[in-house]
Amino acid sequence: MGEVVHMIDSEVFMAFSTYATIVILKMMLMGPITSYHRLTKKVFSNMEDTALGGPAEDRKKLIRVDPDVERVRRCHQNDLENIIPFVVIGLLYALTGPDLSTALLHFRFFVGSRCLHTVAYLLPLPQPSRALAWMVGMVTTFSMAYRILTTALFL
Repeated sequence: MGEVVHMIDSEVFMAFSTYATIVILKMMLMGPITSYHRLTKKVFSNMEDTALGGPAEDRKKLIRVDPDVERVRRCHQNDLENIIPFVVIGLLYALTGPDLSTALLHFRFFVGSRCLHTVAYLLPLPQPSRALAWMVGMVTTFSMAYRILTTALFL
């Protein structure tokens, strides 16, 4: 039990907690951004969401697909596909006892890549900006996974 308490008190774990919280909050912010676009463009996906839209015939026109809303939704989906694995792998990585400077490099690269990816997706910036940002995050996560497998390989 003392080892677990020591790991949780470590600087690497505290750094992981900080950076994981940043990207989770960023991911959570995508929901309100999607809602903002839906409300300002009057675009809804469910009939019950149009309750304040007037008569039923008028409300049916509000159920449609908008490219800007879909762009935000795809960005949010990409966050879900990348941030959740980072949190799980990053936690396991922090528990392997990596050097603080190496861990900070991994965590900062990932957070920076996800923030750049979101900016590149929502503005939109020309490719390959979004692809490069995604790739940096993916390589960072795979690098941490490699460290986990080589440190605690019990196959």
